[in-house]
Amino acid sequence: MSDRPIALDEYPIHQAPLSMRHVATGDRNAYDRCIFHVMDHSGRALLIVGLGVYPNTGVIDAYATLRLGDRLHAVRASDALSDDRMALTVGPLGITVEEPLRRLRLTCAADPDDPDGLAYDLTWSAAFPATWEPHHTQYRGDRLMLEGRRFVQAGTCEGTIRVGGQEIAVTTGEWTGTRDRSWGVRPIPGEDGGRAAEELRPEGFHWVWCPVRFDDRFLMVIVQEDADGHRTLNEAVSVREGARDTQLGWPHTDITYRPGTRHPERAVIHLTDPARKPLTLTAEILTASPLAVGAGYPPADDWQHGTWRGRGWTDRRDYDLSDPAAHPLAAYGVTDHAARFTLDGRTGYGIFEHGSFGRHDPSGFTGYDSVAPGAAPDASRPSAQEETGR
Repeated sequence: MSDRPIALDEYPIHQAPLSMRHVATGDRNAYDRCIFHVMDHSGRALLIVGLGVYPNTGVIDAYATLRLGDRLHAVRASDALSDDRMALTVGPLGITVEEPLRRLRLTCAADPDDPDGLAYDLTWSAAFPATWEPHHTQYRGDRLMLEGRRFVQAGTCEGTIRVGGQEIAVTTGEWTGTRDRSWGVRPIPGEDGGRAAEELRPEGFHWVWCPVRFDDRFLMVIVQEDADGHRTLNEAVSVREGARDTQLGWPHTDITYRPGTRHPERAVIHLTDPARKPLTLTAEILTASPLAVGAGYPPADDWQHGTWRGRGWTDRRDYDLSDPAAHPLAAYGVTDHAARFTLDGRTGYGIFEHGSFGRHDPSGFTGYDSVAPGAAPDASRPSAQEETGR
């Protein structure tokens, strides 16, 4: 690879005495990526789109999954990272920043060999300002496993999704879009975890991440807890245009799970406004998409982010989600649930992202094989799962 300057070096944006080709850490797990959620208010469809750059492994990859009924349509692509860091395109998948923090275009080109495969052309428009999430760090023993800086935003979408011979119109009034941008360090498959991975595995991990768009405000709630309920990441904030973000206290969650699983069916999130008035945010699950199926999040066993698949790799496939037993690893990964939310008589839409693995005392889960009362699923704990939030 040439050691000459790249185009981004023309701009006064450097944060370290390095070319913009390089990041300020030599950690192989350095990453920079995004995720978009586009959901139909009826619960008919949930589209998830993401793209990531892994500068120290020289990889760029992207994915799109569409949950439609019991089918999950997935497109994944990976390639060598080029010097053009403004080109957010991998195979058929692309993201164009038309106006930073305001408007982005999401595209997936049709497969000429499969005209019924997933394709879309969408414009994502911000409804509220982007807001920072808490600085996120996670250790295993003395090893820093994850350090991420993130912002989150809610908006609307317009355009068209095509799949299976049908064309789905995406309109502002009937669809909601949320997005998350993050960068830092988080595990990429293929590294020997050493003693810490064998001897210092967490007993449990519990995660809730909720970006919610109402007509007059955007709410962001984050809860991350250890096995005993100790809170390691916390956020509850209300965002409005032209106003300072309003903190909404220490969120507490009551989740109703489907019997025999840890799949949430509804949730109540207890918040508090600055005047100490209790606020109740409720979530009704409409549809769900497990990130370990199709989207490349751990513990996916067919493809994970940041892994080298050679130049020009593209993969399209469909999954049948009607039988949970067909995807046992999904139960040990984070799942994104499109949900209808209510707050003080208002109705909004967003994502109830949830993952609960191992022991979690506040929920009554005693270990990795513990589930809500009812028939237990036939699944075992994966041996290499990294229990981390998104």
